[in-house]
Parts: sequence; C-alpha cells; structure tokens
Amino acid sequence: ALEAAIAVARQVESDPEVDSVGLGGIPNLDGIVELDAAVMDGRDLSIGAVAALQNCLSPVLVADRVRTATAHQMLVGTGAEKLAAEMGLERTSLLTDKSLKAWQERKAALEARQSIPVGHDTVGIAALDLAGNLAAATSTSGIALKLAGRVGDSPLTGSGYYADNDVGAAAATGLGEDIMKGCLCFEAVALMRSGLDPQSAAELAIRQLHRRLARTRDSVGDMALVCADRQGRIGAAANHASFQYAAAGPGQVPAVRPAPQVG
Repeated sequence: ALEAAIAVARQVESDPEVDSVGLGGIPNLDGIVELDAAVMDGRDLSIGAVAALQNCLSPVLVADRVRTATAHQMLVGTGAEKLAAEMGLERTSLLTDKSLKAWQERKAALEARQSIPVGHDTVGIAALDLAGNLAAATSTSGIALKLAGRVGDSPLTGSGYYADNDVGAAAATGLGEDIMKGCLCFEAVALMRSGLDPQSAAELAIRQLHRRLARTRDSVGDMALVCADRQGRIGAAANHASFQYAAAGPGQVPAVRPAPQVG
C-alpha cells in the first residue's frame, strides 16, 4: 500500500501542470517553491515527513527516507535538503514559466491591494493493498504567497494524513491552518474506529470541524478528506462544492468522482 501511495504522489509531483505540488508548484512570497510531504505505514504506524524543502523533485521520497533511515519523523529546510542530497537526488529548480508568471501576477495584485487567487491544494492518498495493509501519503507546495518557512497540515501526522492497519487511512487537502485546528485525519480514523464507514466518517469529521470554526468566525477555509477502511470501503467529503477525487480497485481504471459537500 505504501509503495502505491508513494508512486501516485511522485507522478503528481513530476507533473508541471499541477500547480500546487512539486514541479511548477506555487511559490512562496519570495518566489521560492517550498515543498511539504509525508508518508505513514499503517502496519507499524511509522511516519516520515519533510517540510520547507527546496529544489527537490520528489519530496515524498525524502519523506519516506526519513521514515526508514533516521530516528526522526520530520526534517525541515536545510536538513531535509541534506538528506535529499545524500540520497543522490539531483537539485532541481521547481519554478516553471507558468508558475513564475502566476507568482508575478499574485505579487502584483498583493502590492496593489487587489483580490488574490488563493491557490492551495495537496495530493493526498489513502491506500489499501490485497494483504490488508493501509498507508497514506501527501505532497504539496502549500498556499500561494505563503511566508518563507510556513508549514501546513500536509506533513503533520493526524492533520494532513493518518493510517492504521487496525482501522483505516485518511488524507486531507485544503487550508492547512484550519485543518490543523481539528487534527482532521486522525479524527476521521477515530470515527471509523468507533464503527462508522469511511463515507460517514469523512462527512462527520468535516461537518464537526467546519461548524466548530464557524461558531466564532464569518468564514471557514476549504477542507476535504479522502478515507479508506480495512474492509476496502472508501469515502470522501468536503465543505465546498469543487472537490473531486479519484478511486480505483485492483485492475480498475481510476474513476473521478465529486465529493459530497457538507458543513
């Protein structure tokens, strides 16, 4: 399961047309692409994560090396870059003409105090293999025009991802600053542990956090979840109407589906 989750994340990381992950990802306020990624193996609850990693095309691979080859669970910034170099991963500029132009337009709009496209997304994977093993993986360049060093939910255990062979797996996407407030993925897995199916767990986890945040604020950031349990059932939900996810079983072509909107 973990190998499959990593393979999916790597495919998205290397696609310059996906402007929120890896190559061509959204630059920070300084025009630099900083990447976050994480993996979790449901067999032993082992975790690896990186944050604020620059000049690396495959942050999810570095995250997995943190898991397997260090005594730690997360490395950030120059420490993560050093590990990537030790792995033999070539330093690569992640800016593309498209992402540079988008950054320039957003920066100009910010300086002119105009409305700015928010820009945030994550590739998040919840995987189950035929042996019953569960895993989760995430990878992202974070929100547009973030401050240098900003870290979102994606590399944080329980917020951006969680996996436990005894129960299920979950991965999140959206505004990390809000997702972190509810440890959204751990909550979804906890709801599955209590007996809910993945669809019900995803919807309830999103609804609970959205309503809690809305009690003291006028607006809540976008949040979405994908979930899978040990029986092979899947679920997804979002607090907005635009979230779609892909799902596939053994030998199946992935099918893209809209997630139910709750809130």
